[in-house]
Amino acid sequence: MSISVNGVEITDSAIERELPRHRQAKHPIKQALDELVLRTLLLQEAERLGIAAESDDARIEALLARELRVPQPDESACLTFYRNQPALFTQGELVEARHILFQVTPSVPLDLLRETGEAILAELRARPERFGELAHKYSNCPSGRDGGKLGPLVRGQTVPEFEDFVFRLAEGEMGKGLLETRFGLHIVQATRRVEGTLLPFDLVRAQISDRLGTQSWQRAVHQYLKILVGRADLQGVTLEAADTPLVQ
Repeated sequence: MSISVNGVEITDSAIERELPRHRQAKHPIKQALDELVLRTLLLQEAERLGIAAESDDARIEALLARELRVPQPDESACLTFYRNQPALFTQGELVEARHILFQVTPSVPLDLLRETGEAILAELRARPERFGELAHKYSNCPSGRDGGKLGPLVRGQTVPEFEDFVFRLAEGEMGKGLLETRFGLHIVQATRRVEGTLLPFDLVRAQISDRLGTQSWQRAVHQYLKILVGRADLQGVTLEAADTPLVQ
């Protein structure tokens, strides 16, 4: 079945030209197609409204500038964000940690892996001095050769789920349960903490305003694209505006 947007065909050659921009996407072909569909919708709307510019990108920018009403964050919104997200504005925070990784593989059932991890965690709760020994024996991470030591960690250095877990641990504390990340199951202990310094609100006010303003703009674009998609005649393709590159 051919793909068209309000009667305008999206050709295979157009998708092939767009594809290189989406090689890193989870579904490159779908991502490229969605991008083309939305750009076509936006350019059609710009044409309908008589918006002219020197390039397609400029026409889309002019269209969005005309059609979107994006509220700017006020002082109260920025202050609320600052108070709710102190970790984002703390400098110098550091955690030294060690872990034991039980890596998920096709050959080892997750239930068996979890059972093994929980048994070792129970042993470490009874005899924490064995951490290095058991990390060397069981960990699937190269750090196991050094007793599971990961060294000093700062925010942004590890995957988000690991970061969130380890930075909530007190100095010397071991996680009460196994941590599950994209790499597998972990036993984690924070061996040392250095508390950071919270930057003054006045120093990060502009940064917060820019961040919240960008979020508001993305929501506005998302809603606008949903309106265009909802009233369009799309053939051979189904998409949700929220899944497209234009609103990332």
